[in-house]
Amino acid sequence: MSARLLDGNALSAQIRSELQPGVAAFTARHGRPPGLGIVLVGDDPASQIYVRNKLKAASELGMRADLERLPVSATLDEVLAQVARLNASADHDGILVQDPLPETLGPHAARIVFDTIDPAKDVDGFHPVNVGRLVQKRPTLVPGTPLGVIALLERSNIPIAGARAVVIGRSDIVGKPMAMLLLHRDATVTICHSKTPDLAAIAATADILVAAVGRPGFVTPEFVKPGATVIDVGITSVTDAAVIARLFPEGHARREAFARRGSLVVGDVHPAVAAVAGALTPVPGGVGPLTVAMLLSNVLRAAEMVVGPA
Repeated sequence: MSARLLDGNALSAQIRSELQPGVAAFTARHGRPPGLGIVLVGDDPASQIYVRNKLKAASELGMRADLERLPVSATLDEVLAQVARLNASADHDGILVQDPLPETLGPHAARIVFDTIDPAKDVDGFHPVNVGRLVQKRPTLVPGTPLGVIALLERSNIPIAGARAVVIGRSDIVGKPMAMLLLHRDATVTICHSKTPDLAAIAATADILVAAVGRPGFVTPEFVKPGATVIDVGITSVTDAAVIARLFPEGHARREAFARRGSLVVGDVHPAVAAVAGALTPVPGGVGPLTVAMLLSNVLRAAEMVVGPA
């Protein structure tokens, strides 16, 4: 058996196409496009790539997208001042502060910054008000990655109601909201983490298995019930040849790609899982593109909540 690949690139393009009429109608009615303000602090290479992709995708959709850059030496007060300016801006319906923030801002900087964003403009869905609404099954703005996973499952005709779902990872960004979204669609949900005993055995009970731990190839075939749907949220850039050798055999195309580039983006799911699972998201090209698509959906939703729909 070879797993059916769930194409996140194709679905992302479809969702963005579906958003275009709403963006155009909003712009025509209000005399301005929906606006996104992004704050980027420091010079983390991965964050710069993510931000560039978000700006490009928003612009292609006809949205306004502005980037506010701050140096790695910026203080927490300077970051909060940028957030306050965007909170007050009539041109920006959504605000995104790119995570991670520099460690120099302090251990609780991300929480402080996210708490400062106007909940009505919190298109990442990290503000405690939006988290609380999600828990109570009355969500407004929901984190893009788990929202994208739900869209992928539903549009791939993978049943959620009545399914047993296991989420490996308990982060506020993916694991917890993922579990809530599945629960609200009538799945029976188990959350696993680093302290879970017999993790592989529990994972192997899942009809839907979501891996969000950031450890390359962590989920091996023993974690997977035959025929299960496996969602790989992990995105890790690997530069260690030993890790690549563990994941891909000699002659594999991705191993050859690593030899050419010196790095390779891989997920949390070992490639051998494809022989056991019924459906599987690839990395890259699975969940990642959907995160951006759902962010744009949240920007349009936030705009309509603030000033009214088209």
